[in-house]
Amino acid sequence: MAKIIGIIIVFASVLGGYVLSHGKIAALIQPFEVLIIGGAALGAFIQANPGHMTMHVFKKSLKMFKSRFNHAFYLEILGLIYEILNKSRREGMMAIEADIEDPAASPIFSKYPSIVGDASMIAFICDYLRIMSTGNMAPHELEGLFDMELLNMKEELEHPSHAVTGIADGMPGFGIVAAVLGIVVTMASLGEGDQAAIGMHVGAALVGTFFGILAAYGFFGPLANCLKHDAKEEINVYEAIKASLVASASGMPPTLAVEFGRKVLYPGHRPSFSELEQSVRGR
Repeated sequence: MAKIIGIIIVFASVLGGYVLSHGKIAALIQPFEVLIIGGAALGAFIQANPGHMTMHVFKKSLKMFKSRFNHAFYLEILGLIYEILNKSRREGMMAIEADIEDPAASPIFSKYPSIVGDASMIAFICDYLRIMSTGNMAPHELEGLFDMELLNMKEELEHPSHAVTGIADGMPGFGIVAAVLGIVVTMASLGEGDQAAIGMHVGAALVGTFFGILAAYGFFGPLANCLKHDAKEEINVYEAIKASLVASASGMPPTLAVEFGRKVLYPGHRPSFSELEQSVRGR
């Protein structure tokens, strides 16, 4: 909701100030300038990034309007870790084999549909539970494996932010390209156009620069920052999972293992000690 309000404020401030200065909205309607800037930006994006990244960035961008990383989600992920560790502690690691082999059919995992819907997170949890079930890896070795995978995962999760940052950096330049082309059109019409036509061409050229700069600093720049923040929060959740599982592998009981994970979470939406305790007791 805050992001939508921010977009509205940008539009209202820029267009409102323009109209109050006796500017005409019709003068800003320049579809060919938008075509030049938008098409050039899209082409540059496709050149600079792997093929799958285009749709991935679009999907991630649409999800920015409602983040799933909130208080309730953190309680769910810690609750899931607690339940699976508690079952393995009471019944042995082999007892959770069916749960981790088919999480969708597991009575434990099925309680958390928002987490089961994230295939990457479920695979991450189940892979390390399989490794722990072998019993042949020391806690420090398990932690080292976690660190290596999280380093690679961080690079992958931050790629959409880097991709959008590249577009934000290029938008003012594409705006200048559109403006230069508009001036070329103006120069070509000097010998045959009247003053009104020349004024329209110059105005269109300036609108191209305006669109490029506004898109860069009003939309794509903030979007890149949102994607970067979202990647940090997702990595933080994986780090909390890591802390809980390593603590369990070190011999900590489930209640203390998930407390290790809770402490890793960012304070903004981190549940309190008593909230987590009540939550896991209720499960």
